[in-house]
Amino acid sequence: MRLRNCFAALLLGLISTACTPTVQLAMPNEPININLNVKIEHEIYIKVDKALDSMFSESSGLF
Repeated sequence: MRLRNCFAALLLGLISTACTPTVQLAMPNEPININLNVKIEHEIYIKVDKALDSMFSESSGLF
């Protein structure tokens, strides 16, 4: 019975050791490229906003 318990403990130890994950950190061979497809429309909105302000101003006589 003692031999069976030792064998079971040894087997359990081997199984748990075999399942441990390994983590490796490595530098990439190529540089990292980040492509940003961003539309910048801020200037357009400011121009339209200024045009609307001048159109709806009190001196325009619209209202």
